[in-house]
Amino acid sequence: MTTTLATARDRMLLAKDASRSIGLLTDAEKRDALRAIADAVEAATPEIVAANAEDLERGRASGLSDGLQDRLRLDEARVAALAAAVRDVALLPDPVGRILDERALPSGVRLQKVSVPFGVVGSIYEARPNVTVDIAALALRSGNAVVLRGGTAAELTNAALVDAMRGALSSRGLDPEAIQTVDSFGREGARDLMNARGLIDVLVPRGSAQLIETVVTESSVPVIETGAGVVHIVLDATAPLEWATDIVVNAKVQRPSVCNAVETVLVHRDAAERLIPPVVAALQAQGVTVHGDPTVGRLADGVVAATEADWASEYMSLDLAMRVVDDLDDALDHIRRYSTHHTESIVTDDAANAERFLAEVDSAVVMANASTRFTDGGEFGFGAEVGISTQKLHARGPMGLAELTSTKWLARGAGQVRA
Repeated sequence: MTTTLATARDRMLLAKDASRSIGLLTDAEKRDALRAIADAVEAATPEIVAANAEDLERGRASGLSDGLQDRLRLDEARVAALAAAVRDVALLPDPVGRILDERALPSGVRLQKVSVPFGVVGSIYEARPNVTVDIAALALRSGNAVVLRGGTAAELTNAALVDAMRGALSSRGLDPEAIQTVDSFGREGARDLMNARGLIDVLVPRGSAQLIETVVTESSVPVIETGAGVVHIVLDATAPLEWATDIVVNAKVQRPSVCNAVETVLVHRDAAERLIPPVVAALQAQGVTVHGDPTVGRLADGVVAATEADWASEYMSLDLAMRVVDDLDDALDHIRRYSTHHTESIVTDDAANAERFLAEVDSAVVMANASTRFTDGGEFGFGAEVGISTQKLHARGPMGLAELTSTKWLARGAGQVRA
């Protein structure tokens, strides 16, 4: 179902045309379209998994990192999870048409501020075929068309997913051009997407810090910046050992290749001897390599000496940096210096320190006594996510349906003119 066209711009023009009809779909029509997409993705599981196996083989041959291979991998269970997420999105309330403000002017003109679709949402990402489905589903549910650039590593997988989704739209009498991919145009397609002002209404990059920086600095299209995840957990002086161990191990080990996995653990000096040996041992039992400062190295065996680069590293692997801090102020200073403003958490039994941490840390998501792995659109009840925004304009944190809408004012009068 993928249209063969001469240029990436041709595909974006078709998406722009399709966005007009998609933006007028009713709640029921959008729900039906998403259910059809979920069914089509499930039905195409053998083709999707086979295409993914080819992408993985090419990735291994080209030296793709273990972390990116994990993000790239789609097996039957992960495809089923994608379809389930689409059905979850279908069940969410329609974000379009919400009345956000309402007032009457002295002249009698009545005003309403309502939520409306952006029009065409673009996304540039790498080795993340789940994003292909997540963003398409969220875009359609919010009345938008979508143009995707999913990267060479996942090109065959993305093509299979896009074909399934476009076929689902056609089966419901909807314009399949509302889902486009410019993968076949390579890097030139990505450049065209970044400079398609007037065709692409908003662009969301997801991937490495380098990819995001490139999109932010080179785009003429408005960008919602998603950030790399140099994520911190602070183990305060009063941190319960069981909470500290469980939270750190979960945040690092459950899925180390994702952006909400913890990368640096800061341990209060007063708790160092009590917490570091068992926490490090629990991490090492799960295959984690701990890069520690001299105190960590003295208190635990098998620790690799940390360098300055470790504090700024998003490992996306079973590696973790650990440092001892003098107090909460020292921890906050470290986070201010090295954080990418994604997610930070504190483990503490001190309510005042927990509230201070929540108030003072300037990140998209700030937690007390919980794993950073909860920073996720699905976990937050959004069904799926467009990405996790680390900027402060329009959207911050996990982005769901509401973040893919803009607003407009509706004015209804009865012949009034301004005096």
